[in-house]
Amino acid sequence: MTEQLRLMAVHAHPDDESSKGAATMAKYVSEGADVLVVTCTGGERGSILNPKLQGDAYIEANIHEVRKKEMDEAREILGVKQEWLGFVDSGLPEGDPLPPLPDGCFALEDDEKAAGRLVAKIRAFKPQVITTYDENGGYPHPDHIKTHTISMIAFEGAADTERFPEAEFGPAWQPQKLYYNQGFNKPRTVALHEGLLARGLESPYGEWLERVKQFERAERTLTTYVPCAEFFEIRDKALLAHATQIDPDGGWFRVPLDVQREIWPTEEYELAKSLVDTSLPESDLFAGIRDNA
Repeated sequence: MTEQLRLMAVHAHPDDESSKGAATMAKYVSEGADVLVVTCTGGERGSILNPKLQGDAYIEANIHEVRKKEMDEAREILGVKQEWLGFVDSGLPEGDPLPPLPDGCFALEDDEKAAGRLVAKIRAFKPQVITTYDENGGYPHPDHIKTHTISMIAFEGAADTERFPEAEFGPAWQPQKLYYNQGFNKPRTVALHEGLLARGLESPYGEWLERVKQFERAERTLTTYVPCAEFFEIRDKALLAHATQIDPDGGWFRVPLDVQREIWPTEEYELAKSLVDTSLPESDLFAGIRDNA
């Protein structure tokens, strides 16, 4: 190869990078690729989800700084680079009717202006591949949906110097491929659920599978299965570094790693945009790029 392979993962909050595509990133780092996580918000309005840390006055008063330190630790574990886009967490609205979003939050930012910040990151890092969320955000958090919106604008806009002038945003760059993270997919969940039961083990997925039966939702098209089972342990360590956001005794960690590796040893993606020729299904985010890099 004559040029470094570069992957940019665009996420809404600190901890998203460790629960979505973390083993893939660790795999590519181990192979010598340059991997940058761009985190859109500081997670300022995130709830403290670890029961052991709930009620901690210091954490509640300094959640932004606490989550920044958690991100630093996760970054080191994964071996990636990480930069902040600098927007403020919108929080997850709850209730019926839903309350209005708070003033100044990420989800209310102007799409073009918000995308401009991401364009500047893309032009500086020059990734061939970008990963982000689909139009539903993976789940309907306003910051995840906003992350999708600005990622799509920035993928095209990074090469458009009329829309985003070089003087302000840096020299033009065109990424070659854009993927949606689809790690939480039904085929994987069913395979793990049935595999656990067949082994006489308890499955944490039964309730989830029953719940999704109530919703009419088309299955996403999985195009890319990245083998990364040997990096599942690193993924889990990075996720545990976000101590305020994950219960170490929760469902995330109830499936033994050896069982996960045997039943479902990949992380999945949906190829949304490609400017290079590739054959589906893929096993490499850099398929169509690697030979020409």
